[in-house]
Amino acid sequence: MIRGLPPIMRRVVTRVAGLFHPDRRLVAAEFDRRFYLALSPDLVAAGADPLHHFLTHGWREGRDPNPNFSVRGYLHEYPEVAETGVNPFVHYLRRGRREGREAGPDLGFRYDILARQRPIDDQVEESVKAALMRPVGGADRLAAALAGARTGLARLHVTFSHDDYRINVGGVQLCLQIESARVGEQGRDHLHIFPAAPWPVMRDGEKGPLGVLLNGQDLGAYAPADVSAALRDICGADARDRSFAIHSLLGHSVAETLDILAALRLQAGFLWLHDYASLCAGYNLLRNGVEDCAAPPPESAACGICAFGPWRARHLVGHEQLFGGLELTVVSPAAVTLDFWKTRWDFPAARHLVHPHAKLAPRGPAALPPPERPLRVAFVGYPVAHKGWPLFKRLVTRYADDLRYAFFHLGAQQDTGVAAEFHEVRVAAGGPNAMQQALEQLEIDVVLLWPLWRETFSFAVHEALAAGCAVVTGPDSGNVAAVVAASGEGAVLADDAAVEAAFRIGRHG
Repeated sequence: MIRGLPPIMRRVVTRVAGLFHPDRRLVAAEFDRRFYLALSPDLVAAGADPLHHFLTHGWREGRDPNPNFSVRGYLHEYPEVAETGVNPFVHYLRRGRREGREAGPDLGFRYDILARQRPIDDQVEESVKAALMRPVGGADRLAAALAGARTGLARLHVTFSHDDYRINVGGVQLCLQIESARVGEQGRDHLHIFPAAPWPVMRDGEKGPLGVLLNGQDLGAYAPADVSAALRDICGADARDRSFAIHSLLGHSVAETLDILAALRLQAGFLWLHDYASLCAGYNLLRNGVEDCAAPPPESAACGICAFGPWRARHLVGHEQLFGGLELTVVSPAAVTLDFWKTRWDFPAARHLVHPHAKLAPRGPAALPPPERPLRVAFVGYPVAHKGWPLFKRLVTRYADDLRYAFFHLGAQQDTGVAAEFHEVRVAAGGPNAMQQALEQLEIDVVLLWPLWRETFSFAVHEALAAGCAVVTGPDSGNVAAVVAASGEGAVLADDAAVEAAFRIGRHG
């Protein structure tokens, strides 16, 4: 009945109907909204009610209601529940827990990642739907908005990334905030272009509008062809005071990007290695999201068993086209990152440059913690698997009552299911030392940085060491392991078991 209604009315009707779902009150008590949205960026873009989505569609798609319950694991463990066709979380809350059923098999956090992994095809399909829901303006409207630029775009720096750097928090976003501020200090205009809806891969044939920011102001979303048309109409042939930097092409089409740069008469610019999206759609180089793959040859058997394997060619071919159409200087935030990247694919870069996002300055030895108080252990950043959150969570669960330790989580988003003392910390260009200051104020002794992937650069390790903390990391953590090994302030342990063994022995072991 609601199919004939305008999109905004359909969303209103759907939300109102969701308030009366018979299982809503039961599930709401243990539903983790932040967790659900963190794993479902398509819902954020669509503005959907996460609880209603889980009750009506999400559980059928294998989306989990909180970090402690596995929809797929529960159905696999209890096939008789699967046969009934009921929502497994509803079954668990009504009967399963009372009957002693497990919320999911305890096979380690890597199994949980695999169990929660959704096919890339499904994620792309959801991105297409979310993109189509975004209202877009036309070329004339964009041209009128761009006409208000401080230099009329005569002096212009253009950047591309995967999201709106003003809203989201992370290393790439912080780099763009700093970059935008420096451009402003030079009296130039900064134009930032990003996909209006989140995408897990580069676009190639799929349609998607682009968000446009001018000097930090949101100008709205536009079809890529209209972005090119508006820029072509405004900008003259003299491009001597224009420049560009590509930070990420996730959600972008290479052909559209080249067209936008052609409209600006730009060919020479910079490509940042914030991740490894130029080598694979799995930009963290984690095979199936759980294990470092080191970017083997695309025809290898390893790629054949990986969820990202079928999508890898899109990224390799796309970046070949990018390098073929432009004169790109590859900028890496760490030498170890650049050295690895250069051995994995022979892109025809104009030149290579190492430019760290931050450097450590000597401050003298850190004070030792008093022996009578617990060792204060912290995790910093988003509580996500590829950053090592599951290992920290396991340590907190096992040692929460151990008087030898006190656990803290510092970041922009809390995992409410973990008994660690949470402190909200957001690092931005206006407060770049916020994390370091928080670590110092809380007198944190040890920071656990356990990324599953080879980090290209880690602000967190620099912040932790600058605050006088020791850092514990693993051998596959890229720049993190390199910095810890070079500084000697912490330890690079062999694996998860070595970390747990260290906590069992204790601080004096």
